[in-house]
Amino acid sequence: MRLDKFLSNHGLGSRKDVKLLLKKKFVRVNDVIVTKSDIKINPEQDEIMVQGEVIHFEPYIYLMLNKPAGVISSTQDKERTVIDLITNYQHYELHPVGRLDKDTEGLLILTNDGNFTHDVLSPKKHVNKTYYARINGLVTNETIMQFAQGVTLDDGYHTMPGELTIISADAQNMTSEIELVIQEGKFHQVKRMFEAVNMKVTYLKRIKMGELLLDNNLAKGDYRKLTQDEINLVRN
Repeated sequence: MRLDKFLSNHGLGSRKDVKLLLKKKFVRVNDVIVTKSDIKINPEQDEIMVQGEVIHFEPYIYLMLNKPAGVISSTQDKERTVIDLITNYQHYELHPVGRLDKDTEGLLILTNDGNFTHDVLSPKKHVNKTYYARINGLVTNETIMQFAQGVTLDDGYHTMPGELTIISADAQNMTSEIELVIQEGKFHQVKRMFEAVNMKVTYLKRIKMGELLLDNNLAKGDYRKLTQDEINLVRN
């Protein structure tokens, strides 16, 4: 891996910033001062130091993205993908943990850790996914009971129970705001669950995975690394 790419991906700034650090002789590789940005390193074997501080190689990376609408939850597509929003960490070969529909916003985790992804997505692990939605239709206590028993989708699949909470319900305009907690991630599942009870989702945002809440300081399209404590919040 190129030295400048390694340093940039580990929070030392842009490639331009890294070149300045090298020019000032702040960077050492195996205790030898290095000034060229394009030298090749082995991050798992070489010791990289910047101003006396060792930069530890991270084999796995976990990012929280506030996904905007209009972006595909995929690694490759003809249209713009969530990977296109990530301006560094490219060498990690990231993938999204689950999918959010193109027009759905909110919390999406990106990682290169396949075991983590499996743990989070497996229904057997019972990891909750919490959504906020605006609904064209009047959500009632009867709807809550229907979701608690699971609903049958258009393809005949009967979902696991969902925990539905009414935030507001406008009987005059026949609209509602809700939160829904589910443990599955079937294709368009939230939308199809409401279609099963003759209602339509008009806006959808994932706000929580496990006990990890979407960081309200992240603007749409922004991302940041997860701490180890936050990673544990998703797994547990």
